[in-house]
Amino acid sequence: MPASPTTRLRRLCMALPEAAEVETWEQPTFRVRGRIFAMLHLGEHGLAVWFKAPPGSQELLVEAAPDRFFRPPYLGPKGWVALRLAGAVDWAEAEALVRRSYSLIAPKRLAAQAVGPT
Repeated sequence: MPASPTTRLRRLCMALPEAAEVETWEQPTFRVRGRIFAMLHLGEHGLAVWFKAPPGSQELLVEAAPDRFFRPPYLGPKGWVALRLAGAVDWAEAEALVRRSYSLIAPKRLAAQAVGPT
């Protein structure tokens, strides 16, 4: 039986250097040195992972695939993006997006360690 989206996301996030899982707002958040780089959220859009994206990426992702991506409340104005984890999820894409978020949040030394597949 395949792993649940929550389990897959947890494995992906926790494989990154110094990653920690902390429950916040009754949802799992994934942090590096206390700063959130990804969070799992179950809300009006269903189950989704929220992640930080470089400037301009939010608009590109949401416009290109609004069925998969959306602007999350609260963090959307800060450039964060959400990927729905329902149906057929491209886990290679999810991993790349979470790794990029991690690299934007983590100290440079740790971000450099996270380059490439785990």
